[in-house]
Amino acid sequence: MSAALGRSQANSHRSPQGEGTPIGPRTAAAEAARAPDLPLTFARRLIDWQRQSGRSGLPWQGTRDPYRVWLSEVMLQQTQVSTVLGYYPRFLAQFPDVFALAEAPADDVMAMWSGLGYYSRARNLHRCAQVVVAQHGGVFPDSALGLEALPGIGASTAAAIAAFCHGERISILDGNVRRVLTRLLAFDADMAQLPAQRELWQRAQALLPETPSNGDMTAYTQGLMDLGATVCLRSRPLCGRCPVQDLCVAHAKGVPQNYPVKTRSLKRRHESWWLLWLRGQDVGAPGRVWLERRPARGIWADLYCLPVFDSEASLLAALPPGLRGAARALEPVSHSLTHRELRLHPWLLETSQPVEFATGLSGQWVEEAALVQYGLPAPVRLLLSNDPP
Repeated sequence: MSAALGRSQANSHRSPQGEGTPIGPRTAAAEAARAPDLPLTFARRLIDWQRQSGRSGLPWQGTRDPYRVWLSEVMLQQTQVSTVLGYYPRFLAQFPDVFALAEAPADDVMAMWSGLGYYSRARNLHRCAQVVVAQHGGVFPDSALGLEALPGIGASTAAAIAAFCHGERISILDGNVRRVLTRLLAFDADMAQLPAQRELWQRAQALLPETPSNGDMTAYTQGLMDLGATVCLRSRPLCGRCPVQDLCVAHAKGVPQNYPVKTRSLKRRHESWWLLWLRGQDVGAPGRVWLERRPARGIWADLYCLPVFDSEASLLAALPPGLRGAARALEPVSHSLTHRELRLHPWLLETSQPVEFATGLSGQWVEEAALVQYGLPAPVRLLLSNDPP
């Protein structure tokens, strides 16, 4: 595999699956779970491949600062590297260390995260920083077990931080790595079941290098990530470019696409929302937009948003009768979330008159130039970034 391909950022998002699964015993029992037919060369070959052909030069690589590694690991969950590259340096510039993040207002954190999606990550990030400062003096625990006790840090993220920053001999097991290892071992237990997840954790631990240096653990951990992100792809694995192809049982059977086995499928709901884009344009004054804060639980929790309605009729009913005729429907927008498909129907009302909502909606006027300071859902920010059609 060429170095150029190894550094490719395509398909390089990190899945957080397995974050809530206990890592399990880190003892001789885990070592005994090693597949008997798998040569001990797996770890050495993966380390050598990563150093020669894996991804390098990313801004979070080459550091043992737990704060920076933690931030990158959280951002990379369910998010492409190319996207994170735009957010990571800006976030660090605003919050250069865990103290700055802990002291920041929640709205400032959400504003910096706005557009990155999966906003619970930002809320957990902020809460975790506060715990690290308040309970640990601003110093992250130096073991996976200690890290996993912090808010929002799951087992795989804790293992990644411990391996990268402290050389701990422990395996990660995010969604991409699950795919690599279930194919390598032809592990056909149902990954929707907790016992299967625990067994795979033990198998992952058994595959670790025997007496790794800190550098070896960094390369091994990064190698697992790189292999899952750039070679062992979900639908079209590039087996001819895999450094452990001859060790892979699923490849030998000719059915790598059959792994991992997972019987429980994700059920997606379809919803339609109507958004009111109320735009104030007083003569000689900056343009304004009416925003309200979303509830603390649910979709886009705690973000600022255009007022949301469950139907066109309820949106129009919220407007004073004299202004209903001035509102107009814009082109609908589709937006995908983990468990839902949203169909957004924006309605634009531009007015220079004070508007009193018939239903008494809460909210506030925000100057358009100040929108960058507010945490907004990605489709709403995109809508407001353009001039109305």
